[in-house]
This record gives sequence, structure tokens and C-alpha cells, in this order.
Amino acid sequence: MRAIMVLWAVLLSGVVSAQQGPVLTAGDRSSVDLTIYNQNLSLIREERLLTLPKGMSRVVIPEVPATIDGTSLHFLSLTDPGSVRVLEQNYQYDLVHQAKLLERYLGKTVEFVRVEPSTDKEYTVQGNLIATGFAHQADYGGGHQFNYVGGMIAEINGKLEINPTGRLILPSLPEGLILRPQLEWLVTSGKEGQHKAEISYMAGQISWTCDYVALLDKTDSRLDLKGWVTITNNSGTSFRNAGLKLVAGDVNVVRKEFDGLQRAKTMAVADEAAVAQFVQSELFEYKLYSLQRRTDVRNNETKQVELTSVAGAPANKVFIYDGIGDQWRHWRKNYSYRSQGSFGQQSNPKVGVFVTFRNDEKSGLGIPLPKGKVRVYKRDTDGKEQFVGEDQIDHTPKDEEVRLYLGNAFDIVGERSQKDFKSFAGGRTVEETIEVKMRNHKSEQAEVLVYEHPWRWTQWEIVAANTAWTKVDQTTLKFPVKLGKDEEKTVRYTIRYSW
Repeated sequence: MRAIMVLWAVLLSGVVSAQQGPVLTAGDRSSVDLTIYNQNLSLIREERLLTLPKGMSRVVIPEVPATIDGTSLHFLSLTDPGSVRVLEQNYQYDLVHQAKLLERYLGKTVEFVRVEPSTDKEYTVQGNLIATGFAHQADYGGGHQFNYVGGMIAEINGKLEINPTGRLILPSLPEGLILRPQLEWLVTSGKEGQHKAEISYMAGQISWTCDYVALLDKTDSRLDLKGWVTITNNSGTSFRNAGLKLVAGDVNVVRKEFDGLQRAKTMAVADEAAVAQFVQSELFEYKLYSLQRRTDVRNNETKQVELTSVAGAPANKVFIYDGIGDQWRHWRKNYSYRSQGSFGQQSNPKVGVFVTFRNDEKSGLGIPLPKGKVRVYKRDTDGKEQFVGEDQIDHTPKDEEVRLYLGNAFDIVGERSQKDFKSFAGGRTVEETIEVKMRNHKSEQAEVLVYEHPWRWTQWEIVAANTAWTKVDQTTLKFPVKLGKDEEKTVRYTIRYSW
């Protein structure tokens, strides 16, 4: 009975194999386009030629990224859309590794090539592999990492040898291990012949960022700005002669981990003429930047392409003193702190220095600027460029102001103090007097914007002030202070809270 069941299983597997047909390999990409998102994610669209028999067959799609999201794949026969269907899909990523090879030969006979010392000739001994010397565990991406935990063990001539000498020889590559990640499809076709197929899918570890370099002029009133797109490909696959588009914006993605590790990178800089290389257009509520030529995006490579360039854009250097800093945000509208005079007495002596410019056509810009880091330089007295600070900007629409915090002024100092605190009406009204001293030790005049924050309660009023002020918003006051050379000035105001 058992023999009959085994025979039936063998026959059945042969029928299934025959139904699935031959194993075919798709041709190389005839065309590929990449759309890369800010979120370390890309959409890849490629075209390949498939030669299919009528009926079922298995098709291998080689050279796919190791970080592909197989659930995102879409297939279409451009030759005959209605005749070809993908019935089943397998993503095969069990790549060759020494530890994996040895695991497949555990308990099997292997060969060791050794050298006879007296004659210096090679000879072969056979043994049974008992232990590989490797251990593996799942990594964060769902793959495997391998650790060397001890010596290999083999049984040779009836004895166990640890770390047996000789060169290990394995007869063949075990079934299931492959050299590169690939897709294998079960396909049914109603038409025999060649099909031009369109394949699209999402993949991780292909990302882009934007980096900017700005050069201030001697007076800090103008700057040259150049924006660079930095594309990093760690997907495990190179894309030759690819169309390239970049999406800037906060696209919502349901997060999952992608396989693939960070690898060593090489840098390729595409230094083209000053013609606009990217054309910006709209995509839903995001911005799309299309490279007006095709390019290579190689695996383990970081490529830079110029995005924008402008010379002599108007700029302003601004000094801002925020004596209480951001600490007030922790106490704002808190019942426990609002009537306690000991809170809100902080004094930050540092005066921040900012550079601002407008992202408009008048300044030579006027395109949406993707988020990224801006590094700012200025020439010294010898005419050499020196680094003076950097800041991170968010996605910035056209006609908006860009403000860069570059550091703290060396020669301008602030001092903030609470001069008076009173409580009235059973603690339901509080008056507080704040004094801010600004000192300028520069050899030239400077204007400092002093920011203060009414944080104790939303109901407040300024009952006295010794200088003009502006209400920026409900929690911010601005006092412009002009300081001459080596001059000190004091801002003093009294604020009343009630609840």
C-alpha cells in the first residue's frame, strides 16, 4: 500500500511539473525608469522581453533589487495585455554564503585537499561534515546574519577532526541557493511568441536627499546658492540608462523593514553645464522633479546631480536674542507654575545669528526647494572660502522666506532678568517685570531682535514698556534694539496676567 502511495505522489508531481511547463529566463531590461521618494523608497518601472509558449510556464526575472517589496509588483504584457497572466510569484533571495553552503552539506561526504609535506604533492581525503563552525540568527530586516562560533568539525577515517586541515571541496551548488535575488513566476499565456512586458514594483534602500551650498558676499547682503540632489543606491542592483524622477513631499507610507544592509559607497558627481537639468512639476500634493536626460544609478553608489543654482540672491543677516529659550513651552498654561515667580527667570547669554533670503523669482529662485541641509561659506580677508555654519530646511514652497540659523554671535551679549513679581486678587492676577540688557562689542552698529514669551497664561497685556514692541503671536513679543559700537541698551516691560 505504501509503495502505491509513493508511486502516486511521484506521478502526481510529474503531472504538476508538466502543467507548469519549462523554466524560462526573461531578457535584460530594455528600459527602466526610477521614481525615488524622500522616505528611502522608490518605484521602479522596467520593460523586458519574454518569449513564452502557449499555456503554462515558469519565468525567472533576474537582476531585481534585494530590497524589493514583492507585494507591490504589477505586470502587464504590452504586446497582448489580455493573453498573459501571472498566476504565482516567488521572490527568491537565498543567496550563496559560506555558512549556508556548509549547512546544506551537514551529515554529507565532503573532500579536503591536503599537501604531503615530504613530496609537496596534493592528495584528497573524504570526511563527513559534523559542524560548520557558524551560527546564524534573524536580523532586523528579516534576513540572516552569520557569526563564527567555533571550528568546523569533520569525521575523517573514523575520527573527529576540529578545524580539519586542507582545502574544502564541495561537489556542486545546492538547490535553492542563488547568486543574485530573482523573481520566479508561474505564467499562463494564450499566445505563443515574444511579449514586451512592463513590470513595476517598490523597493527600499534607494533614497535621495537635497544638499545646498551657499556663499555669502563680503557684506552678508547677497549669496550664491547651489542645490545638489544626492542619490544613494544600496538596493543590490544597478540601473543603466535609467529615467529619473524625484518626489519631494511627505508621502504617507505604511512602514515595514526592507532587507538589505548599508554598504560602502562610491561617489559619482554629474557636473553638467548650467542648463536646468531637472524640470519641476506637480504630482498630487507633492512636487516632482524630472531629470531631462537618462543616467546610470549603480549599486553601492552615491551620485550627485545639480538641482538649482543662483548667483547674487539678496540676503539679510539677522541677530536674535531669545533669553528664555524654549523652556517656556514646558510650563505654558500649566496651573502649577503660572503663579510661581521663581519660574521664567532663565537668562541665555547667546545671541543667534541668522541669514534669511526669499525663495522667489526676483531673487533668481522661485522653485519649490526640497528639504535638506544648507552649508554656508564666506571668504576671509585672504579671499579663501571658510565654513561659517549650516542648518536644515524643510520643504519650502516658492515665495516663502528661508531662515538659516548659523550659530551664535561672538561680540553681542544678552542678559535677561526678572525685576519684579506681584500677585493680586487672591492669586488670580499676576504682574511681572522683565529686563533685558543687550551689549554690542562689535566695531560696527548692529540691530538685535529681542524675543520674549508670555507663557504664564493666554490672557495677558503689556502695561508698561520702555521701547516699541510687536506682538508676533499669542506667545511671542518682538523688541527691535539698535546698538551702536560698544553700546549697551536695556529693554524693560511689565506684563499682567489674569485668569
